Amino acid sequence: MGENTQGTTGSGAGGSRRAGGGRRAPADGTKVRRRAMLIGGAAAVLGGGVLAREELGHLWYRVPGVAKPRKEGELDYAGSEWVAASSANWRRADRPDDYTIDRVVIHVVQGSYQVALKVFRDPGHGAASHYVVRKDGHVAQMIRELDVAYHAGNREYNERSIGIEHEGWVDNAASFTDAMYRSSARLTADICRRYAIPVDREHIIGHVEVPGTDHTDPGTKWDWDRYMKFVRDA
Repeated sequence: MGENTQGTTGSGAGGSRRAGGGRRAPADGTKVRRRAMLIGGAAAVLGGGVLAREELGHLWYRVPGVAKPRKEGELDYAGSEWVAASSANWRRADRPDDYTIDRVVIHVVQGSYQVALKVFRDPGHGAASHYVVRKDGHVAQMIRELDVAYHAGNREYNERSIGIEHEGWVDNAASFTDAMYRSSARLTADICRRYAIPVDREHIIGHVEVPGTDHTDPGTKWDWDRYMKFVRDA
């Protein structure tokens, strides 16, 4: 989990981290003397840069007076409980309209369910997943699926994926209970149905498989064959 550095593996909330949403505007030397947005042509001007129309779609939230409707505590997965992550650990988006969702990333927290909730609610942590699954199968949703969670350590993968964290330890197969596998598999199957994501190991991946990551989770003790069978069955 996480997205703490700048560049291909970073997209944090502020300071030295990349802020806000969308990609950076291309630097083309254009000087703009007033803050304005010109919408309707092939390009738009925003705060000193020229943006292609495609880029503009990722920056809806920066248009004055524009706010996508949000309902506090609204769930994307009916079987979950809402526990809000700190807003410093994710950024607003309008997925899948502005970013296509085509991956599910599986994480293991290296600790308990309560530890995961605690760190994801900490604004100084800089990372959080959309969901956390407890060993008894209980699921907490911490970030809306339409928003970009800082969980993969790779900006592109954060934008295109949904992250699922699991209670447990990578070197302890016993911490991955049958209830956890089955509950997580139902969640993943539901996500795949809603976004037309193929149920295969190219699109359902471990954190260790994200390009540029230094994480090893879910680890060699995670039973991928068992998990994928449960996802297909669900």
